[in-house]
Amino acid sequence: MKSSKLNGMGRVALLAGVLATALLASCGGGQQVQSFVASRVISFGDESSVIRTDGSKYTVNALQTGSTTAVDCTSNPVWVQSVAAAYGLTFPQCPLFAVDPVSRIYATSGARVADISTQIDAMLADGGFTSGDLVTVMAGANDIIDQFSQYPGVGEDQLLANVSAAGAELAAQVNRIAGTGAKVLISTIPDMGLTPYAGDRSAGSTNGNPGILSKLSTRFNTALLVHLLNDGHKIGLISLDEYLIAIDRATQAGTGSYANTTLAACATSAPLPKCTTATLVTDAVGAVWLWADDRHLGPSGQASLGSLAVTRAQNNPF
Repeated sequence: MKSSKLNGMGRVALLAGVLATALLASCGGGQQVQSFVASRVISFGDESSVIRTDGSKYTVNALQTGSTTAVDCTSNPVWVQSVAAAYGLTFPQCPLFAVDPVSRIYATSGARVADISTQIDAMLADGGFTSGDLVTVMAGANDIIDQFSQYPGVGEDQLLANVSAAGAELAAQVNRIAGTGAKVLISTIPDMGLTPYAGDRSAGSTNGNPGILSKLSTRFNTALLVHLLNDGHKIGLISLDEYLIAIDRATQAGTGSYANTTLAACATSAPLPKCTTATLVTDAVGAVWLWADDRHLGPSGQASLGSLAVTRAQNNPF
């Protein structure tokens, strides 16, 4: 059996974050600082933050040793698992060694910004937030696709206004969470013009329309940032869009660590969340591809997002 880097982020990667808890006790420089340590991680957003009840995720799923179908939820973790692991926490959908994990995922597949309020309401109905909660939020990619699907029947100016309103609404929901005393990590969305969904980006190609997708993504992220509470003690920002743009440029220049940032690693016969390390296109086997399908991050992309989020959480003045 071939070994794949896509399947190389197993229990060690997930459990490594647990060790980071010990580092949260102090900052360097001789002055003791009490760092925030999450007692729970609560996740809101779309499918990029989801773990299903069978342990599968919307990325390239790892398989249990010796199986061609059974998913190993502890390997190829999604970003919210990495954040939770940094505090020694897990989720009920993938409890690892924990008994009755207290962290929760309210994120749902296909969620739009308009759904985040409902997710928050569900959390409030389940007992609400505490000052020890670290809340992750990422949504908006599905809104961009919804708006783009109306182009050119609906003009660019109107579409930009629509996504701007969605970005402002997401900020309002993040501010709402912060108002409860919980700490929030909010991620920008990827530049959808740089995803495989945008079509062929090779020189001279007329396939797809990455330009309008990039404009919509940028406008959404800009509106989100403008309307967020400017208080690092409550909200920590993850600039995923800027990171992925840098990754894409490096890969196109032949200097990046990714083998491919323009195509989907999963075979079309195994759409997410059914995609596993056994259902990849030939060239993706044993290689590091950024995208699992045409719009969702593969394991390496999820790991990078998780690393960005953990760094932000541990360095933010919560």
